[in-house]
Amino acid sequence: MTTQARPNLAGGTAADTAGVRPAIRLRGTPGLPGDKSISHRALLLAALANGESLIQGAGDGADVRTTAQLISRLGVTVERGHSDGRRVDYRIVSPGIDGLHEADGVLDCGNSGTTTRLIAGILAGLPGYHVLDGDDSLRRRPLARIIEPLREMGAEVHARRSNSLLPMTVVGHTPLRAIDYSTAVPSAQVKSAILLAGLRAEGRTTVRESVATRDHTERMLQARGVTVIREAFGERGVAVSLEGGIPVQAIGEIVPADVSAAAFWLVAGAIHPDAELTLSAVGVNPTRRALIDLLRRMGARIEEQPRDARRASNSDTGEPLADFVVRSSALQAIDVSPDAVAQAIDEIPILCLAATQARGTTTIRGAGELRAKESDRIAGIAAGLNALGARVSVDGDDLLIAGPTALRGGVTKSHSDHRLAMTFAVAGLIATGATTISDPGCASISYPGFFAVLEGVRA
Repeated sequence: MTTQARPNLAGGTAADTAGVRPAIRLRGTPGLPGDKSISHRALLLAALANGESLIQGAGDGADVRTTAQLISRLGVTVERGHSDGRRVDYRIVSPGIDGLHEADGVLDCGNSGTTTRLIAGILAGLPGYHVLDGDDSLRRRPLARIIEPLREMGAEVHARRSNSLLPMTVVGHTPLRAIDYSTAVPSAQVKSAILLAGLRAEGRTTVRESVATRDHTERMLQARGVTVIREAFGERGVAVSLEGGIPVQAIGEIVPADVSAAAFWLVAGAIHPDAELTLSAVGVNPTRRALIDLLRRMGARIEEQPRDARRASNSDTGEPLADFVVRSSALQAIDVSPDAVAQAIDEIPILCLAATQARGTTTIRGAGELRAKESDRIAGIAAGLNALGARVSVDGDDLLIAGPTALRGGVTKSHSDHRLAMTFAVAGLIATGATTISDPGCASISYPGFFAVLEGVRA
C-alpha cells in the first residue's frame, strides 16, 4: 500500500489517499477487532450496573472509544487496559443507574450513530439536561425515529431541523412511561434505545419489529439479570418486552471478533483467484450472520467450525462463536430480498463487491436504509465500483450488479465512510494496476489498523 500525505492542522502530515496494488496470493489469519455493536453495548450496560464490570477484547476503533469517553462524563470510572491496536480491555466501575449524573457540557458523539441513539435511551431516564452533538457526517443522520418513542415515554427531546438532526437536547425524567411501540423501519439502534429507556419506566415496555434485527441488547440484558421476553409478531417479526425497574448486574465478558469486519476477508478470500484465509473466534449471532449465508448461496467456499462460547469467555453471555476458513470460489449471482438486506445492512457494500465477481446479475432490493448511514452508501458504492470497471446500476432503492467483471485500478472516493474505504481496498487486491482510496484513515472508525492487516495477508 502507498499513501500520499498532506499537511494537517497539528503541523504534521495526514494520509489523504491510499494506494492498493493487486495481490498474487492471500494467506494468513487477519487480526480482527472486537465486535463494535457488542462493545458499545457492553460499555453502556456496564455504566448502568452497580459495581465493577470487566470487558475483554472490545473493539478499539474511534466509535467505541467515543462511547467509553461519554460514559465517563456521566460519572463512571473507565480504565483502559491492554490493547493491541484493534482490541482493548476495559475495567468499568459504576455507581449504577441511580448514581449517574448530568455531564458538564456537550456530549460529543463523534461519528457514532450507535452511541448517539443508544445513549439517548439512557439519558431519557436520567434526570438532567443533556446535549448531544457529533461531526458533520453524524449531523446528517436521522434521529426522528428515536425522538418520537422517547417523547412518548415522557422525556423532553428536541433537535435541529424539525426534531430530526443533531444537535439534540434530552431532558430526562424518572420514572418514564412504558410504551408498546411498533418501529416504522426495523432498526436495532431504535429498539435498543427504547429498551434502555424502558429500564427506567413503570410497567412493561414492548418494541415490535416487522423484521427481527440484531438482538445483542436483549442477550446482554438477559446475561445481566434483566428478563427479556421475545414473541413472534406478524409474519416475520418479533415483539421484545421488558419490565422497568429491574437492576442491571455487573459481569465480566469477552467480546467476540467482529463479524462485520470478518466480512471483508470472507469476500476477499472468495473473490481472489489464489486465497486461503482463516478467521478466529468470530461472533455468529443468528441476527448478524446474513452475509455469511448470502455468500454461501453465491457458492463461496466457507468452512465454519463452531466454538464453545461459554468456555471461550468464561461467562454465558449468549453469543455464539465460530472459526472460519475461506478459499477462492466460483460465485453465482443471487437475488437479495429486502428482509435479507435489513439483516446484512452493514455488509451490503462488501457484498456488492462480491457480486461484481459472480456470474449473472445480482439484485439487491430495498436497500434505501443505506442512504441514511455515514454516507449515501447506495450512491457511493455504485460510483466507486463503477470507477474500477464494474457494472453497477441503481434503480430507486435497488442495486443491480452484473458480473463477472475484471476490475481495473482507478480512483475511488470513500466519502469518509469506513465501510466504503475498506470495500474499495479489498477490490484493489484483485484489480489490475493501482487502486486509490480517498481518506483511508476513516477505516479506524470500526477497524483500526485495517490497511496494515491488508498488507499482512499478501503471500
